[in-house]
Amino acid sequence: MQRQGQAVTALATKSLGGPLEPVTLERRELRTDDVSIRIEFAGICHSDIHTVRGDWGERRYPLVPGHEIVGIVDAVGDAVSRYKVGDRVGVGCFVNSCGECEACDSGEESYCFEGPIGTYGVVDRYSGNEYTQGGYATGIVVKERFVARIPEGLDPAAAAPLLCAGITTFSPLKHWGAGPGKRVAIVGVGGLGHVGVKIAAAMGAEVTAFSHSDSKKADALSFGAVRHVSTKDGLPESLCNYFDLIINTVSAELDVDAYLSLLRFNGTFVQLGLPAEPMVTRARSFTQKRTSISGSLVGGMRETQEMLDFCAAHSIGAEVEVIPASYANEAYERTMASDVRYRFVIDAQTL
Repeated sequence: MQRQGQAVTALATKSLGGPLEPVTLERRELRTDDVSIRIEFAGICHSDIHTVRGDWGERRYPLVPGHEIVGIVDAVGDAVSRYKVGDRVGVGCFVNSCGECEACDSGEESYCFEGPIGTYGVVDRYSGNEYTQGGYATGIVVKERFVARIPEGLDPAAAAPLLCAGITTFSPLKHWGAGPGKRVAIVGVGGLGHVGVKIAAAMGAEVTAFSHSDSKKADALSFGAVRHVSTKDGLPESLCNYFDLIINTVSAELDVDAYLSLLRFNGTFVQLGLPAEPMVTRARSFTQKRTSISGSLVGGMRETQEMLDFCAAHSIGAEVEVIPASYANEAYERTMASDVRYRFVIDAQTL
């Protein structure tokens, strides 16, 4: 099926740091390998707020954020084979990549050697130099390769944040072997961390949640953690040399040396958050026990589908507060004030 470009309603900022307001957006003509999606829900991620507020530089305006997208297929290109009209699908942080490098060839598009194309705010140099616009909208057109199927049984609103928070935590947990017999620490019980606790526990690991206060202790335990540690008074010596894997989801400055002391021989500290300042650590902190410091960036499409299927099998969804589009600016303020448990999700029908 070929279709001309379609006008959709969206929420956009029209200037650096400006508020979100309704705009009309023209989506591209459907190509042979494209999937057109009527958006149901779009999650609000911290990175959306950083981008809108110019923390990561200026963009072209108007700018439509949103990379946690769930919706229903309403049209497909002639060469599309995996999806049909009526399927519920999702779109995450990337909508294209070179498709030819070692990373792309192995299904790890987020590590594309030429750079993956973000869902919003960048020029898609692999697809006609279009400027990408995100999911705070009533519809979107995306290349088939970058669309995932939402399994039956997953609540679509709770599934939306899985396209970012879910895959961002699932990927390192899988890569570093979280599972039975492994002791895993999740640092930060927020939009990313609360999903990470759920996934690590479902994988069979013994999970400890670290947070800056006790306010989320009950939640962390209900998500599957066996213990919760408040870090406001430092880290407990009783957990030194204890963990096989530490996943840090926060972007705040962290005493990396102190956390490395909690790792066992051959343990790994994985950084997910993106703090503004450089991470500082002493060499002896990781040479003495052959521990490792590493990082992880979202995940590829094959793994994204695996994550969604895993979450459906274990009844895992994000904890969400569904909001009308008119509340998005207030939701940004509340997110920055950590006044949400745990993700705001925009109901696109309210656009």
